[in-house]
Amino acid sequence: MDHVAPDQDYEPLLGELNRWSASTDAAAAPTMRERVMAFDWSTTPLGPRSTWPSELRISVRQMLDSGFPKAIAWGEELTTIYNDAFRTILGGKPEALGRSFRDVWAEAWDEVGPIAERALAGTSTYIEDFPLTIDRTGQTEQAWFTFCYSPLRLADGSVGGMLDTVVETTGKMRAQADLAVINHELGHRLKNTLALVQAIASQTLGDATEPEALDAFTDRLSTLGHAHDILLRRERVSAPLTDVILASLEPLDAGGRILTRGPDRQIGSRTAVVLSLMLHELATNAIKYGALGAAEGQVHLTWSIDDERFRLRWEEKGGPKPEPCMRRGFGSRLLRLGLGGKSQVEQHFTDGGLVFEMTAPIGELAT
Repeated sequence: MDHVAPDQDYEPLLGELNRWSASTDAAAAPTMRERVMAFDWSTTPLGPRSTWPSELRISVRQMLDSGFPKAIAWGEELTTIYNDAFRTILGGKPEALGRSFRDVWAEAWDEVGPIAERALAGTSTYIEDFPLTIDRTGQTEQAWFTFCYSPLRLADGSVGGMLDTVVETTGKMRAQADLAVINHELGHRLKNTLALVQAIASQTLGDATEPEALDAFTDRLSTLGHAHDILLRRERVSAPLTDVILASLEPLDAGGRILTRGPDRQIGSRTAVVLSLMLHELATNAIKYGALGAAEGQVHLTWSIDDERFRLRWEEKGGPKPEPCMRRGFGSRLLRLGLGGKSQVEQHFTDGGLVFEMTAPIGELAT
């Protein structure tokens, strides 16, 4: 292969190459810097390096200096130049240096071609976890990439080519898919366990416990199941506050008489479970004794969040004025505790029914 003598702008680059060669094992694989220097570019639409525009030379130098996977596709033919980190993206593909980017990614061009055209028209596109079916080993495979196709401009503002900056996220996406399967199985087993606990409680306590108490126990188990469903559906240890509130109240609000208003925020798994149980107790009591047991009754549930405190207010309207209950059962103790030891809870009755107010440090929401 005939080598083209480097032009003056590449003298520093050649000096770096010579210094690298002197300090590196001769048996080591050549770097992309060395390969770009040695490649016969006269066989490509780019022509000899001595004819390259200065903007392309600068872009190539910057790309070769980068440790992040990058490739340049230059000119109408999208001639490919890439750096060392981009080798892992190519895998076992035929040599891409000097070839058209269209040919390198021919199997996926229907998907990425329009994105490349936007870059050549002057518009950058950034996409996360983009799925592509590609061929890097002689067999097609499903892979995912987070990348940006951005225009490379000449001094006059026109677009000379594009820069592909990319990282493969296939491992992450496959791990998430595996986690979703595990969470689905975990949710299935949790429901089976809760059903088993309900059966055991019914068989063990059925004759010795008031039916109302057994029903309350069963309902609380069901509420726990709803809270865990939200967490497992999200595949994480937190969940949106609004989702937790709505899912907790939906089974007890067939008439749509619980009106909710407040900002959303991610809350921790412990908080999601405790809050679900609290709302279940409030709604159940409202049905039995309060506003939701009256034909015109309503509940206004509002909450607010600032830098220091979470505030929640449950206000019943249009119901009977109940007598304060002297019995201190599990539900009463649960409501008095709020979200934790630093929560403050106040309860009082108005002509319309119960008003329950709770404030808690903002940090309680994350646990």
